Amino acid sequence: MDKYDTFAFLQQFPIFKSLTEYEMVPIIDFARTREFKVGEIVFMQDQPISDVYFIQQGKVKIYKTDYYGKEQIVNVLQKNDMFPHQGLFRQGKYPAHAEIIESAKLINIPISSFENFLITHPEISIKMFRVLGEIIMDLQSRLEEKILYNVYDQIIMLLMRLAKKNGEKLDEKHFKITLLLTNRELANMIGSSRETVSRTLTQLKKKHLVHTDPAGHLIVDYDALEEEVFK
Repeated sequence: MDKYDTFAFLQQFPIFKSLTEYEMVPIIDFARTREFKVGEIVFMQDQPISDVYFIQQGKVKIYKTDYYGKEQIVNVLQKNDMFPHQGLFRQGKYPAHAEIIESAKLINIPISSFENFLITHPEISIKMFRVLGEIIMDLQSRLEEKILYNVYDQIIMLLMRLAKKNGEKLDEKHFKITLLLTNRELANMIGSSRETVSRTLTQLKKKHLVHTDPAGHLIVDYDALEEEVFK
């Protein structure tokens, strides 16, 4: 990827959108591109935070593990996502693991270099705070789901969230979830069990709210799911 392509890619992110190519030159100079294979670890939970990553292609699973090694999926990121969002403003350790689940090409920006850049470009800090604000709102919504809704409803809202974020619109109502996630992985995303997810998906299929295509992708009737959970 040449410098102009790097500029064009990074400029689509909210923190860089309003910057000119000239203003981006220092960032492009210290940005690095690297390719990853499936199963590779980008960083591990509790490692010192050193870089922020931007996904040019592929998918990355963000997850935590507890004392017993149980996995809790925090998010599944794909093309045009960045992570960790708080990394540019936080010293300390990575709060979760990042693992490649689909061959990926990532651009990484060293935090130390970016901090030096921010000293002379404080307007970037404002844009980053806006990004963090959006992440906080998402986390608040997920917390509300945990408090206000039962597991059946949480699974439905997870499917709706995946349809919007990782979905391909097929028609006015139906979305194909492009991520191929196991019931275990879906359960880990909301802190439930594989058996509960399996049972819930069976119920939703009987109600014709969800079905699976030949490739194993979940096809969801978004409007019907929304009506089911908010009825």
